[in-house]
Amino acid sequence: MRSPFDILEAYERRSLAHAVQLPERQFAQDLWRGVGYRVGQRRLVSDFREVVEIVPMPPVTPVPCAQPWLLGVGNLRGNLFPVVDLKYFLEGTRTVQQEGQRVLIMRQAGGDVALTIDELFGQRSFELDQQIEAGMLAEGRYGHFVDRAFHADGHDWGVFSLSLLSRTPEFRQAAA
Repeated sequence: MRSPFDILEAYERRSLAHAVQLPERQFAQDLWRGVGYRVGQRRLVSDFREVVEIVPMPPVTPVPCAQPWLLGVGNLRGNLFPVVDLKYFLEGTRTVQQEGQRVLIMRQAGGDVALTIDELFGQRSFELDQQIEAGMLAEGRYGHFVDRAFHADGHDWGVFSLSLLSRTPEFRQAAA
């Protein structure tokens, strides 16, 4: 008489003998990964390490005497944080608020900041051989934050540094 353990071991051997082998998943070392989004007409990506969270646009309480790009203060799970219109900060024109709008939450010294974006594309992966010059993606104020780009699926994606943005004196000084 076989023990229950022996029976289970026999089941395991038989199931492994019939298991279909999946191709081994390999992660290429030459991939760059980030979060893709659109601000104005520019498609941008930021490193995963710079984006803490992506959430729906929270209700915003305006802050008097603030820069026009500071929309106000939002609340997420009891944490207060400034909500910044990224397009207004970079281009001088407001982001059109829409239903289902998302904000990127980035961490900076002193707390988190929410950045409005026009459209969220989600995770993007690029091979290093897809890297191109930033060109037009780095024109104007974007030039301070976009130093390279990738070309994939017929689009150019500027790599936008949220950490540089968070250290910019003008960004840190939201009082008008």
